[in-house]
Amino acid sequence: MRNAKILISTFILLISLSLSLLAQQKQDLAFAEAVKNGVLVNEGFNRSVKYVNAWTKYTDPGTGLIPRNIKESKDYWNAWDAAADNYPYMVLTASMLMPEYLNTTALNMLKTEQNLTSRIGKLPDTYSFTKKGFLNETPDSSQIIFGAAEYMKDGLIPLTEWLGQSPWSDRMLGMLNDLPSLTRIVKEVKDSRFGKSAVVEVNGDLLQVLTRMYWFTGKREYLDWAVEIGDYYLNDERLPTVAMDRLRIRDHGCEIISGLCEVYLATYYSMPEKRNQWQKHIHQMLDRILAIGRNADGLFYDEVNPITGEILSERLADNFGYTFNAYYFVHQIDSKPAYQEALIKALSALNGKYRNHNWEGNADGYADAIEGTLNLFNRVPIPSVKEWLDSEIRVLWAFQKPEGIIEGWHGDGNFARTTLMYCLWKTQGIVPTAWDEQLNIGAVDDNGKLKIAISCKTGWEGLLKFDLPRYKDLMHYPTDYPRINQFQQWFTIDASKKYTIKTANLKPKTVAGGELIKGLPVKVAPGEAVYLTVSKGKD
Repeated sequence: MRNAKILISTFILLISLSLSLLAQQKQDLAFAEAVKNGVLVNEGFNRSVKYVNAWTKYTDPGTGLIPRNIKESKDYWNAWDAAADNYPYMVLTASMLMPEYLNTTALNMLKTEQNLTSRIGKLPDTYSFTKKGFLNETPDSSQIIFGAAEYMKDGLIPLTEWLGQSPWSDRMLGMLNDLPSLTRIVKEVKDSRFGKSAVVEVNGDLLQVLTRMYWFTGKREYLDWAVEIGDYYLNDERLPTVAMDRLRIRDHGCEIISGLCEVYLATYYSMPEKRNQWQKHIHQMLDRILAIGRNADGLFYDEVNPITGEILSERLADNFGYTFNAYYFVHQIDSKPAYQEALIKALSALNGKYRNHNWEGNADGYADAIEGTLNLFNRVPIPSVKEWLDSEIRVLWAFQKPEGIIEGWHGDGNFARTTLMYCLWKTQGIVPTAWDEQLNIGAVDDNGKLKIAISCKTGWEGLLKFDLPRYKDLMHYPTDYPRINQFQQWFTIDASKKYTIKTANLKPKTVAGGELIKGLPVKVAPGEAVYLTVSKGKD
């Protein structure tokens, strides 16, 4: 009996040791991944800073504004390209990594842009550097509407979702409040590049801006305006899949799909009777696009005729993720399993068949494809998608030239946008207050515990700012639904909760969540690696 007890005790001890070793091995694997992430973050953040510095060299000496591009459009700044797609991501990069630049150069560009380009109230028009005035002698209201809508949705919305209330959100609200002097529902836009699709693009932009600004400000007038646009489309006569013989499921067209679904989501929370009225048409639109708008792998074509089902452009839309955002949250509120199955099918095909795929043939196409996928991966973490994201970011980064310019046009900003999103995934939302080009910061969420690895060849001292639930605390959204131009939430900190910080050689420390959001002081000696574990609750 005694020998049996000894054997049992030995067996239990061996199991305990094995479990302990497995736990230690798992912890080591988590930190090893955090180290790898830190190397990627170092490259991504340095590339973003280099992009800002490179474009700053091309600013107009007289105004300090960047041109539309550095080729044929060097003479002017315009709202729907320079302001909407490039400048905002210089600001976002600066807000994370270049605080002095943010408070001087970036802010001065905003002040100058407001002073020089506001033409009808606070609505902007194209400004010529050589003419030292507006490019067009007579204001074109359709161009002004188009420019304001693009500037708000693609430029100022992402800045506001990251910064909260700021001079940039003030600029957006100023434009939004002046827009009704020209229109409330866009029925014509004289834009030769996109033709009739510009109309649905602008209305889609406005739906997204108005819905988010309703939650941001609490002003019901913005929701009422969005509902007015929604009513215009969500009926038997003007539903996009019923009334249009050309529907873009790519950008410059897909905005109306997301926009109508965003205002539909808003009515779910704020106007349930309107949601009930619209539900049939929302489902009809989304079902028709699924039925005729996808290839065998579930990815969307660029353009279709929703009336006949004809495929007008077989090229695949790099913006597939933007459209699937809508399918995801409509499934969440309406219990439509086919919508989630559709996005899972598309995402599951990426790593096997769409590595190094030619998305539009430029960096912007890759940036949009990666951004949309990352947004969905944040909600549906399919392992093969992680592999695809890590592969394709390399393809995107290869577009950048040694000086820091990517392709020399306004789409360069989207390179930085997607790179910053990717890096925030790899840090789980942590941003250093003092960036150093030698600094590596990587993190992994290990079953609710954040494992962080930090190193710097030259040594580093500063604060690590942890992410807060921005969708709730800054934007006042009812839920963190997937949406274009958001910066995803990974490991977020509740300011009212306590957290435990553990390091290898120090006693565990309990800190308030609010302190982590303000910044955790960290010092790293030259060549040293520091490993931190952050977990909820007291030790």
